[in-house]
Amino acid sequence: MPSRQKRLLFSVSGFLGLLCALTAAVCTGLPQWLSGTVLCRTGAELVNATGPELDKFLGEVSYGLFHGERVKQCGLGGRASRFSFFSDLFQAIPAGLHVAIIIICVVVVLFSSVSCGFSFFNAFGRPYDTLQGPMGLYLWSFICCVCSCLVMILFAAEVKLHHLSERIANFKEVTFVYQAYSEQYGRCFWLFFLIFLLHGLNMLVIRLTGVEFPFQETKAAELNGGAADLMY
Repeated sequence: MPSRQKRLLFSVSGFLGLLCALTAAVCTGLPQWLSGTVLCRTGAELVNATGPELDKFLGEVSYGLFHGERVKQCGLGGRASRFSFFSDLFQAIPAGLHVAIIIICVVVVLFSSVSCGFSFFNAFGRPYDTLQGPMGLYLWSFICCVCSCLVMILFAAEVKLHHLSERIANFKEVTFVYQAYSEQYGRCFWLFFLIFLLHGLNMLVIRLTGVEFPFQETKAAELNGGAADLMY
């Protein structure tokens, strides 16, 4: 493959890594991971509300990994408030799982930046492939693929299995009991799915430059070694 075409492909790979790093960094801090409604079950049961009457008892909740907003409504108007996970709700949420999600998000940002650096280094500097083989070129994108997928799985588990929206709505609530009525994942959650796809695309771009997959090179080395053993 001509050198100019290789530089172009490695530059595309670098821009994909940079885009993933910036997207992951912004999404980690934004409060747009989930939005939904919470039902004031106590108030609805008191008046036996059904159908359109339930709207008077439906509040809203939206949050990210660090902070969010909630509107509690029990038939007498909404009570809006903002909250922070680490200063307000740390005792009410599954803290270990929540911190793990944030750490993995940071890993995605870090290794996306490393992938970007390696790609630009191969495009405009001395090719890393000649020093350490193709493993380093694929490794960072593979780690980011796994971590971005893990972020989505763990966040979905926190929301669905640990009932995060209900924990938020019922925190320090004595009189009323709230339950999740509807939940929709926000744009930040789906942007991590986009990051997963982009890193998969990044590995294909690297393959187009002519760099073999690591397991292919290993298999070829094993075959060559076996032939040499037979000869000697």
